[in-house]
Amino acid sequence: MKIYNTMSRQKEELETLVPGEVKIYACGPTVYNYIHIGNARPICVFDVLRRYLEYRGMKVTYVQNFTDIDDKIIRRAEEEHTDYLTVSRKYIAEYKKDAAGLNVRPATVHPLATENIDEIISIVSTLVEKGYAYATADGDVYFRTGKFAEYGKLSHQPLEDLQAGARISVGETKESAMDFALWKSAKPGEPFWESPWGKGRPGWHIECSAMARRYLGETIDLHCGGQDLIFPHHENEIAQSECCNGVPFAKYWMHNGYINVDNTKMSKSLGNFFTVRDVAEKYGYEPIRYLMVASHYRMPVNYSVEVIEQCKASLERLYNCRDNLEFVLQNAPAGEKPGEAEIRESLASHREDFIRAMDDDLNTADAIAALFELAREINTKCSASEAPSKELCEFALALFQELADVLGLLYAKKQPASLDQEIEDLIARRAEARKNKDWATADAIRDELKARHVILEDTPQGVKWRIAE
Repeated sequence: MKIYNTMSRQKEELETLVPGEVKIYACGPTVYNYIHIGNARPICVFDVLRRYLEYRGMKVTYVQNFTDIDDKIIRRAEEEHTDYLTVSRKYIAEYKKDAAGLNVRPATVHPLATENIDEIISIVSTLVEKGYAYATADGDVYFRTGKFAEYGKLSHQPLEDLQAGARISVGETKESAMDFALWKSAKPGEPFWESPWGKGRPGWHIECSAMARRYLGETIDLHCGGQDLIFPHHENEIAQSECCNGVPFAKYWMHNGYINVDNTKMSKSLGNFFTVRDVAEKYGYEPIRYLMVASHYRMPVNYSVEVIEQCKASLERLYNCRDNLEFVLQNAPAGEKPGEAEIRESLASHREDFIRAMDDDLNTADAIAALFELAREINTKCSASEAPSKELCEFALALFQELADVLGLLYAKKQPASLDQEIEDLIARRAEARKNKDWATADAIRDELKARHVILEDTPQGVKWRIAE
């Protein structure tokens, strides 16, 4: 598999530190609010990456953190007249609801910043001892960016260009505008932890370095996150980790593109800011997931009502393929028929197309195209009119679900096993009316069932039903 490495700006063969195993760190949310649709993209994209690597037989250790202490969390706690712990716990629980709705698997480990204070203090202490960091009289600790010669190597910007826009905020006593906080002294009323520099709390960047080292080691295989994290967050992670540990921090870096709303950058100030919960209440979670994985992960994605409706329609086509196949399978005769071996081979070729796409820098757009091509061939060659064998139907269904599972799709809609007795009686009465060529009664029953959201379809193998949305 080849992936585009942000560090080298080119596709590279994925060669992990331990063959057959891959250690991934994904930056998680700061838990002070519901996640928005911009957050949903890395969550869904890198869930697909994990699924695909496991599908190809690799052992994946996937770490995604929660930032549970931060300025935003403290402000939210003040607004809600509560404490930071109540706020963070509340929104971690809400995140988990949304992640489950998006069919995102829980990480191997979901560490919290506040559970790793000792590790954070250890790294900061090492950086101070090595001269890469310094404490101020106020109890803050900053990283000296000028001392790390490779600072800017991920964002591909020299230090002097980065310095041009840097400023020292009021109250900061750092040596250089580019220096960043590793440890922040506690202000009155703020939560704090004891440290060699006094009461305080960790800076944002240091927590990820600490958690990556604790759960994955000093060098990890792959670090991923949104494009907006390249600078300064990931740049700072590299600087502090490599200066502390003396080894490369991560072999590969993957970053997903931005989310736009109606072709405009999403922003609270513009009023085009949507949470995953808001969108899911109107359209369901699965169309959101489909939107996030339907395009190549490095390309920008545009959210609009029209686009999400298109996603719903695309999913409906895939569901219809699966539903039709399951219906045909119910009455399919056992025993493979002449020519079906060739059909199996043709169907299996779409798996090869799917793998080829995913091996090319996780090209989910082409992978979904392969899934739709498989659906088209299943609709043609495994339809009721073709009377396929049970064996062919089972093969096609397993293959179709196999590829959908890698993408995390086709998980939301499950047809009920049976209808209530009254509706079943109506369907039986309609069948009898059709047998007697009483078309008026048959049509009236169809209309009554439709009013109850039960849609009927007459096929050569009998009547097929589904529940309409």
